[in-house]
This record gives sequence, structure tokens and C-alpha cells, in this order.
Amino acid sequence: MASVLLTGGAGYIGSHTALAFLEQGIDVVVADNFCNSQPEAIRRVERLAQKEIKVYEADVCDRAAMRRIFEENPTIDAVVHFAGLKAVGESVKIPLEYYRNNIDSALVVCEMTEAFGVHKIVFSSSATVYGASTEVPLTEDSTTGCTSPYGWTKYMIEQILRDYANANKQLEATLLRYFNPVGAHPSGMIGEDPKGIPNNLMPYVCQVAVGRLAKLNVYGNDYPTSDGTGVRDYIHVVDLAQGHVAAYLKSKVGVNVYNLGTGRGSSVLEVIHAFEEAAGVKIPYEITARRPGDVAICYADPKRANEELGWRAQYDLRDMCRDGYNWQRKNPNGYLDAQN
Repeated sequence: MASVLLTGGAGYIGSHTALAFLEQGIDVVVADNFCNSQPEAIRRVERLAQKEIKVYEADVCDRAAMRRIFEENPTIDAVVHFAGLKAVGESVKIPLEYYRNNIDSALVVCEMTEAFGVHKIVFSSSATVYGASTEVPLTEDSTTGCTSPYGWTKYMIEQILRDYANANKQLEATLLRYFNPVGAHPSGMIGEDPKGIPNNLMPYVCQVAVGRLAKLNVYGNDYPTSDGTGVRDYIHVVDLAQGHVAAYLKSKVGVNVYNLGTGRGSSVLEVIHAFEEAAGVKIPYEITARRPGDVAICYADPKRANEELGWRAQYDLRDMCRDGYNWQRKNPNGYLDAQN
């Protein structure tokens, strides 16, 4: 029976995707060095799915470790590549670490798939490859170009996969450009557990809601939007996970690119108000200066994924807020809390 290797499979999106595959009856193998994730996430996925997962504590940049994983799991017929450093701001401060880690890990994945005759790769890309584009909605053919080392690593890995596919006519490479993943599994057992102060809006709001942080900073209220705050396309992490399963099941030869988003933008203040309504708590916030590089409006055109993958986002903003709060309320300190 075929299985799928998830690199970085214990992370926020990886853990939800592991569960989505298991729920479809597809076995998974996880490789993760736990630098930004917890083994507890996988234990909880196993409990939700009532299935065991073979987990390797391994750095995906380590060729010997990855070779052993492939040797010990000859049923692997695809890799979903999540592993990588992922904070935009941090990437500006330590760019060399981002280039080394993210690109090396992708190269090792490609080398191992070639060595073991695995022809299917699903890559965790990002809408950051569209850079500061003001074109909305963004289609897969929109202008690309990045504003951070993190974004450039995603862009470069996409190019590596294009060149790899050009040389290997059997390769099925699917590039999934995520917009803004938020929320958590409705059970509240798995969710986003960032280390340190969150970089993204929803986990920050969640931590304010449970008293872990005092208030939310809203970066700018003078954008040309309905309420002056930035507009983004937020997608429920469970919808995003289902997009990976669809990409695996519908993959085809060559390189195929898909936006995974809802096709609707929500402003920062809309998110705050939806969260307050869904959770029944007040979110104190302060308007501060814009962050350099932030664009006013960014949302996806997900038509290609809708039509070719048969995938469509099912959850709305209220669902995202409800499930994100449910996770944080049950796990105020993330996976470090008592084992539920």
C-alpha cells in the first residue's frame, strides 16, 4: 500500500495534512527535526485518526537520514515537502540560514526522490512569491517577485522543481501557493503553536484572547481599504490540508501551480470583530505604524484549484475564528500544556 512522506509533518500545516491523509485511508511517514514543532502534535493526530504514524526525528537537509527513511519505507510514492524556516521578518535578519536550510532541504528531497524512483512531489509554496504585487485577485499567472529572503526561497524552490521536471519527464510536481492559513482542527486537539511572539495575526489574536498577550498591534489604518487596515485572504488550515490531499490524488506530469485561498479578502479589523463575535471575548488592540513591505490588499483567485483539483474552501471567517479560539482556550500554552 502506498504511503506519503511528509517533511515537516509535525508542524502546523503538516500535522493537519497528516490527519487529512489518514482520514482518506492513505498512510503517512513523517520526517521532522522539531525545531519549530512538537512530537505531541503527531501523538494527537494518531489519537484523532486512531492510526499509528511512523515518525523520524530527522533534519531534511541530512542526506544520510533521508536516505534511511526511503530505504526503510519502500511504499513511499510521494513527498509533501513542508520542512523549512518560515518567518518573513526573521528571514530578513538571518537570510543565509534561510537560504541554506530551505534550499538544501528541497534539493535533498529532489535527490532522494530521483534515487528511489519517486515521481510525485507536492511543494508547500506561498503567496509571498507574488511579492508586493497590487494586482487582485492574484492568479497563478500574476507577476512574481519577492520582498523577503523567505519568499525568495519559495520562489527558488519552485524554479528548482521546474528544472527538475524538465529533466525528469516522469516527475509530477505540484506547487501550492498558500495565502494566510489560520484556525485549527475543530476538535481543538491540534492547532498553531508558534515559538515566541507570533508573527501572524490569528495566533496573536488567540493569545490575546486567553490572556497570554496583553494586546494586539494593528499595523496601519490608513490603507485604501474599507476600514483602513490591510486586507488578506485567510484560509482555514483544514481546508488547506484537504488541498494537499487533492493535489496528491489529482497530480499530473510536469509542473502545476495552484493558489489555495478562499478568493475573499478580510481586513484586520474584520478579523478582530469576527473573532470577538465567535469567541465572545474582547480583543484589545492598538493602531501602530505600517510595516515596511506590507501591501494594502491581497487575495487569491482559486479558480484553477476549484476546477482542476476539485477543491474548494469550505470554512468561512467565523469558523476560522471559532476553531482558532477553541484550540487556544484548550491549550493556552500550546502543546506544552498537559496532555489532553
